[in-house]
Parts: sequence; C-alpha cells; structure tokens
Amino acid sequence: MAKYTTIGGQALIEGIMMKNPKKKTALAVRKPDKTIDISFIEEKSIKDKIKFLKLPILRGVVTYIETMIQGYKAMMKSADISGFTDIDDEKTNTKESIAGENAETESPEENKKENKSEPKKDSAFMAIVMTLASLIGIGMAIVLFIVAPTYAVEGLAWLFGTTFSAIGKAALTQSIKIVILVLYMWVISFMKDIHRVFAYHGAEHKTIFCYEAGLDLTVENVRKQKRLHPRCGTSFLILMILINIFVSTLMQMAYRPIYENALLRSAVGLLMLPLICGLGYELLKICGKYDNLFTKIVSAPGMWLQKITTKEPEDDMIEIAIAALKACDEIVDESNEEEKEQNDNI
Repeated sequence: MAKYTTIGGQALIEGIMMKNPKKKTALAVRKPDKTIDISFIEEKSIKDKIKFLKLPILRGVVTYIETMIQGYKAMMKSADISGFTDIDDEKTNTKESIAGENAETESPEENKKENKSEPKKDSAFMAIVMTLASLIGIGMAIVLFIVAPTYAVEGLAWLFGTTFSAIGKAALTQSIKIVILVLYMWVISFMKDIHRVFAYHGAEHKTIFCYEAGLDLTVENVRKQKRLHPRCGTSFLILMILINIFVSTLMQMAYRPIYENALLRSAVGLLMLPLICGLGYELLKICGKYDNLFTKIVSAPGMWLQKITTKEPEDDMIEIAIAALKACDEIVDESNEEEKEQNDNI
C-alpha cells in the first residue's frame, strides 16, 4: 500500500545516508572487504531548543544548514570506512614502504607505538583537508552563482550597448545561474568517482520509492522504481534559482538605485539567500507531499536536472540503499504527526 514518508537521504562515497524524522540517521557504507558497515548518527536540532525556528521559512533555513553540516560529516565518515580516498591510499603506501625499509632497524615495540598513532594522525589530517575543501567549495559557489552571473549581465549590457529593465536583468542573471549549474553538473558527471556517487543517488531514490509504494525492499523491487524524486536536493537548487528570479525582480523594481551597482547587487543577493532558501524548502515540502498539476510544474525543472545527478545503480549499490533504509526504518515512527513536519531533502 502506498504511503507518505519523510525519510530522506544522501549519496556518499561508496555508501548512502538515510535520515528519519526523529533526527536519527543511518549510514550504510561498502567496506574494502565488500561487507556493509552500518552505523548511526544521532544529533539534536536547534529547532528542538528554540521553538520559533520551527516556523515556516525559518525551519527551511535551519534545516538546510544542519543538513549541510551533517552531510559533510557523513561524507567524511564514508570516506574513512570505505578506504576510498586517494590521500589515505597514498599515505598508506608511503608508510608501508617506510616500514619495510626500517623493519630491520626498529624494534617490534617501536613499530607498535607508531602504528597506534597512525589512525589518529590520518583522521586529523583528513579532517583538515576536508574542511579546507569545503571552504573552497563555498567560496567557488559564491563566485559562480552570485558574483559571476551579476558581472556577466553587466558585461552583456556593455557589449551590446544597452540597459536591461529590472525584470530583464533579474531573469537574465538567474538564467545564467541555471546554465552554470547544469553545465557544472553535466561536466562532473563524466568523472568516474562522481558518476558512482550519482549512481548511489539513483539507488537512494529508487529505494525510497519502493518503501513509499509499500513493497518488499528487495533488489528486484527497487530496480523497477523511478530514480527521479520530487523531494530531491537537486530540485531544491533549481527551486532556489527560480524563486530568486521572482524575488529579485520585485526587489529591483522597488529599489532600483541599489541594483544599478553590480557589487551592491551581489551583496543583496547574498543577504537574500536565507529567504530564498526558506521559500524553496516550503515549496519542496509541498511537492513531495502532493501530486497535482501545480506540484508537477514546480518540480519539473528539478526532475529534469536529476537526469544528470542520478544514474542507474548497480545491484550492490541498491543493496547498500536497502541496508541504510532498513536500519533507518527500525527507528522510525511515522505515526507521529509532529515529527512529519521535520522533513529533510532527499
């Protein structure tokens, strides 16, 4: 029997994270020996302490930030469990080589001491690398999706010797963002490692569809399901851009002098991100809960982009998704209506 669920997830490195409404999260990751590692992350949301953050719009901003933080931690954990990172492999090979050269000069006790400290050093080093990578990623996102489109519009106006209207400027800016986003996703989808993550993304969606359809969670049943889901984080990105077109147009019509300056326009774009994020979250919730003409129209752009960000999974990837969902389902109580409001993006 079909049912509505608020379970969401995220594709990881050789694994999948599934999150239930009670803020308990299950991670299933394929280990180097091909077995599946199941672990749990339990975190308290700030919305449980500060109740007004559960209000519409605000809850979307908080959920987005918390999801980003938790997703980052889960990605780091999956990289560690899967043994997939190149850095770890290089460090391991180097240490094995050094160990072989020094085996005759060091005592067993000294080797044992050194080996004990290695995991801790590796973990700290990896945390630093991942943190720096995240900061660089945030910086690149700001440049690509806020600064670059703004100055691209100014460049086009100068090139053609014209001045765009408020509506035209907003529409053109956001259109450039969509083009950048689609091109970026399309290009990285050809990378082998990213392609595997996108395939795990597809396995995650198919498994949730199977669960929502009330079918037994088997590889055969999951494989038959669709891989494009209306509650996907990919849809959220497109929704934010589309909402930005509407909000930016209104803002430019109301405060045109500010928007004449490209630098100020970029700053205003950054300041409006929480509002855009909150509105996008609310729309995504509606699209995930209802199936009608309106939700289909709103979901359509995100669904199209998912054709790039999700790939058909292999059977072993589906097994990972099933394991994560089953582990997550053991601690889900979907009968609690209040918990249903804590809906996170797939």
